[in-house]
Amino acid sequence: MARVYISGPMTGYPALNRRSFEAAAADLAAFGHEPVDPGDADVPEQTWAAYLRADLRMLLDCEAVAVLPGWEASRGAALEVHVAHQLGMTVLPISEWSVA
Repeated sequence: MARVYISGPMTGYPALNRRSFEAAAADLAAFGHEPVDPGDADVPEQTWAAYLRADLRMLLDCEAVAVLPGWEASRGAALEVHVAHQLGMTVLPISEWSVA
C-alpha cells in the first residue's frame, strides 16, 4: 500500500473540482492505497500561495502521486508533479492506479 497524493486542477472549476478529487480518493482506497487529498488541507490564509505551501507539505509525506485529467493546465498541479519527479516519486494518471 502506498500513500498517494492526488494532484489536479482546482482553480476555475466548479466547487474546486471536489467531485474528481473525492472519486480519485475512493478509487485509490479501493485498490489498497492511502489517498492524500489536498482539499483536506486546513489553510487559514485563503491565498493560492498558502494553499500551495500546505499542498507541498502533504505531498512530501507521500510515496507517489496520482494525477487527475487536466493537471497539465494547472499551475499548482504542474509544480506538484515537478517536485514529485525531482524526488523520484512515482507519478501516474489516476486511471493507471488500479493496476499499479
